[in-house]
Amino acid sequence: MYAVETQTTITRELIKTTPGIPATDGAGVEMTRIIGTPDLSMLDPFLLLDSFESDQPQDYIRGFPDHPHRGFETVTYLLEGRMRHKDSTGNEGVIEANGVQWMTAGRGIVHSEMPEQEDGLLMGFQLWVNLPKADKMTEPAYQGFADAEIPVEQRDTGALVRVITGRTDEGIVGPVVNNFVKPTYLDIALPAGELFEQTLDFFDNAFIFVIEGDVKVGEQARSLGKKRLGVLSDGERVAITAGKSDSRFLLVAAQPLNEPVARGGPFVMNTRQEVLQAFEDFRSNRL
Repeated sequence: MYAVETQTTITRELIKTTPGIPATDGAGVEMTRIIGTPDLSMLDPFLLLDSFESDQPQDYIRGFPDHPHRGFETVTYLLEGRMRHKDSTGNEGVIEANGVQWMTAGRGIVHSEMPEQEDGLLMGFQLWVNLPKADKMTEPAYQGFADAEIPVEQRDTGALVRVITGRTDEGIVGPVVNNFVKPTYLDIALPAGELFEQTLDFFDNAFIFVIEGDVKVGEQARSLGKKRLGVLSDGERVAITAGKSDSRFLLVAAQPLNEPVARGGPFVMNTRQEVLQAFEDFRSNRL
């Protein structure tokens, strides 16, 4: 008799949670910093995650005037409101609700993001994604997609999955193309009590951020509440169940780079000398 090999799928579990800390950035925009704090300095390749949500204009109206970046990518995803983007390569556009702007700063770019509104709710996220050492000095690039250009997958459970980048288990592919770290970025609305499942590459680093409601994660069914980020263990399968009310959450994952990281404000390189060079290049208008 021959032994029959069986493969067990490893389900990811919740290994860390954080609510983030209050922060300001740009010209005084109020937000919550979730990645990039003493509690969670980074989750390779994710360098920073900010959440902003306010209907008070004084919290956001000054926006993010011209500032430089080098060595990574910025991802702005709006849930409510309007923001105008301009950069030094000549790109300009307005990000509206459920739209995304994925900017590759590469060798250097100067850009601004300013509210295109004087009142009302402004709500969304900015995520910083590191670039590999070999691509840090790539030419700047910009991908922007409006609500209507982002596919929405409807599952039998009633789940609605907005696919920004990556591929779902049902074969829907997001419009953002990123071959640096092959990210997945999903925005999932899940009815109360229903289960959402998705496969990921085993060693991708991944997190969940709960926008509304609460969820239970993995076979251990650990709870994750509203406005909290949960870091996931390694594994092929993500299993998330909505609580007693409808929930909405982000699922974000990507390949870790496992490279040295040197930060200096708006620049993220591999060595301190490279960061100092970025500051010198900016002062000399060489970005």
